[in-house]
Amino acid sequence: QLQLVESGGGLVQPGGSLRLSCAASGFTLGYYAIGWFRQAPGKEREGVSCISTSDGNTYYADSVKGRFTISRDNAKNTVYLQMNSLKPEDTAVYYCAAKDILFRLCVLSAGFYDYWGQGTQVTVSS
Repeated sequence: QLQLVESGGGLVQPGGSLRLSCAASGFTLGYYAIGWFRQAPGKEREGVSCISTSDGNTYYADSVKGRFTISRDNAKNTVYLQMNSLKPEDTAVYYCAAKDILFRLCVLSAGFYDYWGQGTQVTVSS
């Protein structure tokens, strides 16, 4: 059974850092495009970052560019989202998602992805 599990969320002060992990089971993550999304209360789900298969092209939303970094460790079957200089507006539930695709492509659109994790809460507050 294909499963994605996020971890690493928590409470952090503004300016702080967190690293989220997205661990896969039941499939080889290296063959999938992976996206990170977030959803704050009362708001629509927003694409944050994604990484393609193979060459690992990465893309970021303008709101997180320069602060967040996505990476993959295929040996650990895990994708990470390093979040630095966190702001209160980054507060949300963060989800990872996977898409089985032959092309070196990923997009920041939720409809592109087939599999989703359960989410992890990130709260940025003093």
